[in-house]
Amino acid sequence: MRFRLILQTPDPHPVIPVNYQYPLSAAIYKIIQRSDDEYAAFLHDKGYRQAGSLKSFKLFTFSDLRTSFRIQGDRFRLLNGQAELVICFHLPEAAEHFIKGLFQSQQMDVADKKSRVTFTIVQVESLPLPLTQDSMQELLLRPLSPVVCGRKNEKGNYDFLPPEHPEFVRLLLNNWKEKYKTVYGTEDTDAAFDGAAMEVVFYKNPRRSRLITIKAGMPEETRIRGFVNFRLKVHGQKAALELLLNSGAGIYNSLGMGCVCTEDKH
Repeated sequence: MRFRLILQTPDPHPVIPVNYQYPLSAAIYKIIQRSDDEYAAFLHDKGYRQAGSLKSFKLFTFSDLRTSFRIQGDRFRLLNGQAELVICFHLPEAAEHFIKGLFQSQQMDVADKKSRVTFTIVQVESLPLPLTQDSMQELLLRPLSPVVCGRKNEKGNYDFLPPEHPEFVRLLLNNWKEKYKTVYGTEDTDAAFDGAAMEVVFYKNPRRSRLITIKAGMPEETRIRGFVNFRLKVHGQKAALELLLNSGAGIYNSLGMGCVCTEDKH
C-alpha cells in the first residue's frame, strides 16, 4: 500500500540536513511505534526473513522529500513550509485504514545535532496501485528516490553499480525475487517470476548519481551511492509487481532508497 503525505511546518526558516534520509526514517519509525510498538520493533530490528536465512527485508520504503530548497553547505534550507512524501508498505489491504489513521495529524521531527524541523502531517492520501487484473503486466517505473544496487566485493563491502553496468539489472531482479521468496516461499516464487524481466531505459537527461551519508557524524556512519534520472521497464506477474511498488527496488529501501512510481504519476 502506498500513501502521499503532505507535511507542513510553521518554522519561518526551516533547515534540514542534506543527508536527511536516516533522520526521516527514524521519525517514521517513531510514529509507528506510538500506535503499534510490536510492528515498529519488527520493522526496525527484524524484518521479513526466509527460514534458515540471515537475510531479512523490511518491505517498506519512502520517497525523497518533494519541496523547494536551497543547498547551503550540508543543509537544505527549505523555501516554504510544505513538503510532500510518498511512503510505501507491503501489507494486506485490510491494514490500509489503520496505517492511514496512524499518520494522520502526527508530528515528525527531521533533525540532527545541527538543526531540527518539526513537521505536522496535514493530509494522508491513499495511492491506488497502477495495476490491472491481468496476470502478466508491464510497467515503466520512475525512481522517486535514488536506486541503490550493490555488489559485495572481496572485503565484504558493497561496490555500488550505475544503471548502465551489465550487472545492474541482474542484481535488481535477483533482489526483487529474493524479497518475493521471503514473503511467499520458493515454490510460489518460481511460478511468479516465470517470464519476469527488467530493463533500464534512458531518456535525454543523463542519469544522476547521489552519495548519501547514513548516520552522519556517528561511529556507524555509512556512505551509499544511488542513481536517479532513468526508468525501469518491468514485466511480471501482478503480485510480484505489487511487491516491487510497495517495497522498493534495490537495497537500503527502509532508509528511503529505491522508491518507485509509474511514469508521470505516483
